[in-house]
Amino acid sequence: MNLIGGSVEIHGHRGARGLRPENTLPGFAHALALGVDAVEFDVGFTADGVPVVNHDQVLSPVNAADTGPAEPGDPAFPYVGRAIRELTLAQFRTLDMGVRRPPDDEDPFVLTQLPLPGTRPPTLDEACALIGAAPGVRLAVELKTDPGWSGAEVERFTVAVAEVLAERGLAARGRVLAFDWRVLVAARRHAPDLGRVALVERKTLVPGTDWLAGLSPAEPANAALEIGATVLSPERHLTTPGFVAAARAVALPVAVWTVNEPAEMDRCVDRGVDAIVTDYPDRLRAVLAARGLPVPAPFRTPVPAPTA
Repeated sequence: MNLIGGSVEIHGHRGARGLRPENTLPGFAHALALGVDAVEFDVGFTADGVPVVNHDQVLSPVNAADTGPAEPGDPAFPYVGRAIRELTLAQFRTLDMGVRRPPDDEDPFVLTQLPLPGTRPPTLDEACALIGAAPGVRLAVELKTDPGWSGAEVERFTVAVAEVLAERGLAARGRVLAFDWRVLVAARRHAPDLGRVALVERKTLVPGTDWLAGLSPAEPANAALEIGATVLSPERHLTTPGFVAAARAVALPVAVWTVNEPAEMDRCVDRGVDAIVTDYPDRLRAVLAARGLPVPAPFRTPVPAPTA
């Protein structure tokens, strides 16, 4: 039995990455139209202090393409390959995020993702406006920092994200996610109403790690509880029955990522996880429905274009 009464939540990863361009307003709208309990997405911080939606700290040619400079003769152009922290919002806005361009044929998403050329990247505020319109759907906002960031930078970024959620009236429906657990410390201090999700993967659970805000990786569930996490979110390879039992022992819900195959979804349900993060919410809905478990209602909304 999991901690939310026998049901398993559906969390759309980067919106619905397997079906629509990741971390975009059309992707979020599609996840909502399918029916999800939460939309997970990633945020970065521009040079002029605006939280924006994108997974990679350094813009990747896999999902970002230059369209032209923000201003004629901009010496920073091209922008792909640069860190978001080096770019202004105006520069970031020029990117086309609607077509996946993998370097080889091994990328599974290019076969299932509908291209939407011309899709611009949104700000956190725009993502909040869209997702926040769906009754009851939570926002799972991953802050993309790493141990190379200073404590002051982490604090400033976390506060900026929390302020956007609060201004939109979404603090009670929002969660901040982080591998860099200093984000969780800052969120607990500045925005205690937000949920705090402790992300872990194999590279962050090694001895001497800088990812866990100085805590030992030996017992991740206990460390997450100590840091003030409200959810523990392991990668799928870590989500063994023993891992789930350890989290259950300290009353921490488990949200496993990223699970895309129905057979593995079934195994995760059998292990008692509370939520499954997936690129294919449609597949997870089918798995849960076949087991007689509840699924969230769809919500359809028009997709506004990002403002300039």
